[in-house]
Amino acid sequence: MSNQEVTPLVPREGWHVMHLFYHVDHAQWALFSDEEKRQAKTRLTELVQEIRATPDTHLLIFSIATPKADLGFMLLTPDLQVANTYEKQLSLSLGPEILSPTYSYLSQTERSEYTTSPEQYAAETLIAEKGLTKGTPEFEKALAEFNDRMDHYLKHRLYPVLPDWPAICFYPMSKRRSGSDNWYSLSYEARRELMAGHAKVGRTYSGRILQLITGSTGLDEYEWGVTLLAKDTLDIKAIVYEMRFDEVSARYAEFGDFYIGMQLPLDILFRRLCL
Repeated sequence: MSNQEVTPLVPREGWHVMHLFYHVDHAQWALFSDEEKRQAKTRLTELVQEIRATPDTHLLIFSIATPKADLGFMLLTPDLQVANTYEKQLSLSLGPEILSPTYSYLSQTERSEYTTSPEQYAAETLIAEKGLTKGTPEFEKALAEFNDRMDHYLKHRLYPVLPDWPAICFYPMSKRRSGSDNWYSLSYEARRELMAGHAKVGRTYSGRILQLITGSTGLDEYEWGVTLLAKDTLDIKAIVYEMRFDEVSARYAEFGDFYIGMQLPLDILFRRLCL
């Protein structure tokens, strides 16, 4: 799509993210000749190649493990105009009546408002916990290492490159706003402290779970989308279960449906979907 056609919709930071889920209409597919089926699969394959060749754009493709859907895509790209164009093309790629949308979710990569700042790390960890003195070589070295870690973390949150781990889980969530369990009536410090405990649980799954949290307030039904990538579905089950006991989830979280899929190469995906 030429950038001259429409005004780009690129956020000041981060990318747009679309999760797209489809059913395959096998009755319509059965009406295709062998040549029409071959052309349809070639069309989708070429579109996937085009999308993945687009700068700063990533496309994950997966088979859904239950009849909630058959096929899933996760599309990350800066410009919502481009995302919208590719979404329409993906929906029609196998033919006008073959893929029918069952669920979709729009969000954006974002930084966390509860990320520890250099000032907080210096005061709370280096000085209060480790007893370092500001301005000493040890203090400055530790602070520089922290800044490097946070730069890497922020880059991953805003501009992620997701691995081809086989298991993928997506679910939307919001913070509860009811009675004494109103997340938004808490002070920032209270919310930050609760989220710190939540993050501590997540860090114990490093190397087993890659988690991407994307913001959707004002963009879709819930407030966040959560994507988990793993090599073992037991780790997905374990991290979600363990976090249910954390107060952030136990008191304040509302969840949507969970979608579990498996990332597959297109040729295997076609066979998996009986196409």
